[in-house]
Amino acid sequence: MSLVAVGTVAFDDIETPFGRAEKVIGGACTYISLAASYFVKPVQVVSVIGGDFPEDMLRHLEGRGVDLEGLQVRPDEKSFFWAGKYYRDLNTRDTLDTQLNVLADFDPVLPESYRNAEYLMLGNLTPQVQLRVLEQLKSRPKLVAMDTMNFWMDTAMSDLLKVLKKVDVLTINDEEARQLSGEHSLVKAARLIHQMGPKFLVIKKGEHGALLFHNDELFYAPALPLAEVTDPTGAGDTFAGGFMGWLAKSGDLSMANMRRAVIYGSTMASFCVEKFSVERLQELTPEMIHGRIQQFADLVHFKM
Repeated sequence: MSLVAVGTVAFDDIETPFGRAEKVIGGACTYISLAASYFVKPVQVVSVIGGDFPEDMLRHLEGRGVDLEGLQVRPDEKSFFWAGKYYRDLNTRDTLDTQLNVLADFDPVLPESYRNAEYLMLGNLTPQVQLRVLEQLKSRPKLVAMDTMNFWMDTAMSDLLKVLKKVDVLTINDEEARQLSGEHSLVKAARLIHQMGPKFLVIKKGEHGALLFHNDELFYAPALPLAEVTDPTGAGDTFAGGFMGWLAKSGDLSMANMRRAVIYGSTMASFCVEKFSVERLQELTPEMIHGRIQQFADLVHFKM
């Protein structure tokens, strides 16, 4: 099984109450592909970088089974850059700087080997770029998932609605679900979002876990209580990578397996937040992941 991941490969400056990391590796596609690579290979990347992106990180991705044929490299330009500051609750943050650089005129081009994708994860980019990717596919994937954000709801709603009609899974946070639907109740919000196209809706609630909606079915996965939380950057994208990676590995799109995928996504996200940038994701083993999955199982197990 193959998974195509679309999104940013970038640099971040991050400040949290627990420290600061300057010009570290970031980007939605980086987190998605690293997390998914623990379950499925190849993960085929569609993104763009400048000549400043470190070669050793590209080699690490390739070593994990990430296919970089769809990664555009512009040697004379700079990679996308984001700087942010998190506050004590780690749910509130300020964006201090955004430099689009190579992303400003990014036109995704899918290599021929990507155009029959079985699983597709559209990371948070402009809806126009997401549509451009979908237009290049030769056949409809078994599953298409996407992420988006408030900014596109404010500035590109008509194009966003076009993308939503073409996807199976939408992953957003609770604030975004409320804005997209106009409903405060997340149950009512899910019903309206289903009507926009997605059959499955994952609402991420950070330290409060995640909700999975499918028609009238609802599943809740708590977040694993952690002793150390250092940096929440990329946790949502890591969740998406674990979620889609498990589904691509298993090939099972039933609601029961979607529930398992939420747990796998939550597991990968729980690792991500323990260190800055992608550092924690680079040092995992299958045994470590299995052990944490068991922790999730023990957390929610009870007898009536």
